Order: sequence, then C-alpha cells, then structure tokens
Amino acid sequence: MSEIRLSKLMAARGLCSRREADRFIADGLVKVDGVVVDTLGTRIREDQAITLADDALSRQDALVTVLLNKPMNYVSGLPEDGHESAVMLINRENRQYPGDPVPSRRGLAPAGRLDIDSMGLMVYTGDGRVARRLVGSDSRVEKEYLVWVRGDFTPERLEHLRGGLSLDDRKLRPVQVEHLKGNRLRMVLTEGRKRQIRRMCELVELKVTRLVRVRIGGVRLGRLPQGKWRLLGPRERF
Repeated sequence: MSEIRLSKLMAARGLCSRREADRFIADGLVKVDGVVVDTLGTRIREDQAITLADDALSRQDALVTVLLNKPMNYVSGLPEDGHESAVMLINRENRQYPGDPVPSRRGLAPAGRLDIDSMGLMVYTGDGRVARRLVGSDSRVEKEYLVWVRGDFTPERLEHLRGGLSLDDRKLRPVQVEHLKGNRLRMVLTEGRKRQIRRMCELVELKVTRLVRVRIGGVRLGRLPQGKWRLLGPRERF
C-alpha cells in the first residue's frame, strides 16, 4: 500500500488543517498506531490509526471560529422558551465543506447575537481575541443588514434612522441607511443594542418584516446556505 504525508492525511480525515497538523506533529501531539510521531514530512499508510493528544484537541477548541447562517426560530445563545440554540446546527451534517473538522460546541460562544426572528451571519468562537473585537465595549466593527419593512419611505424618516434616534435614553451611533428597490433597506451599524434595527424602525413608523445580516467587518455571508456552517478562513479578518 502506498504511503501519504501524515499532515495531508490528518487534514483529509477532518482532524485539523494541514497547517495545524504540522504544528501538532512538531510539538509531539500526534500518535500513529499509538506511537508518537514528531518528525515533519513523515509518511504513513492510509490504513494506519491517527490520534491527537488532549492538548491538541483543547488548543483547537480554544482558537476555532465558526460562521453560521442562522435560520429563523433559533436563538443565538442558550435555549429559551422552547427554542433551540443555533449552536446545535454546528454538526457534521450541516458543514458547508465536508472536509472541515467539526469543532466541539462546548468551547464555542456567540460573538454577537441575532433575534429569534432574524436570519443571517452568526459568529461562534472560542478565541477571546475575536470575541473582544466583535462584542467588546469599544468595538466599532461594522455589521451590515438587509431589512425589509412595511411603511412609507420619506426622506425625513430615513434621515432619522441615519443619526437622529435614541434608545433607552442613549443616543445611537450614526447608521448607514440606503433605500434599495421596493421595500428593502441596507443598514450598517457599529453597535448591537437589543433588537436595535426593529426598535429604530418602529420609532419612525416602519415595520420590519424580514431581517438578514450579510456582513460582519470584512467577513461576508456570501453563498453559505441557510442552516449551514463553515470555519473562518485563514485570510478572513473581521
């Protein structure tokens, strides 16, 4: 039987990325048929057993960041009022790319939220740096939404949405608002107050009928199907 590079086989089996595999091998965290292999470039047979040490698994959980296209009727955080948490969708069956390793859900927390009746891009992460950038008190990362509303689009109402509103006795940061075709708005926020867009629209007598988050910072929802997830790419930045 022909042999294959260990790191390539680890990635093909969904244990980790090839880059992670090289780090784990160099750190002595990989066993082949129960024997530690710590030499980069080692080649093994495809039928040999590969196991990762606990330290490697915990390291993966700590740094992984997952992008999920949240459907309606799922909550972002802990289950509530009979509704399941969207984190439960992060499983083997819902991967966008079958080769991606499936992270442990135990180490993932939502970096920001979406209402139960809203859809689109959600971030779950075990990386504290990502969490602080997205939900820290000084965060200014843009969040872009497509918003369908019912009501009249007067110039005055749109201007109020852009910078003339307060919620909970606090003035909101400026919001980018663009009227697209029909009854659709494009809105870009740099904060995430509870049900902010819906409450803003109510203040100017517009009723939100559909809301989809399509971008967070430099990361876009793109073609990620609803209910599916993928790992944050190595070149993607929020």
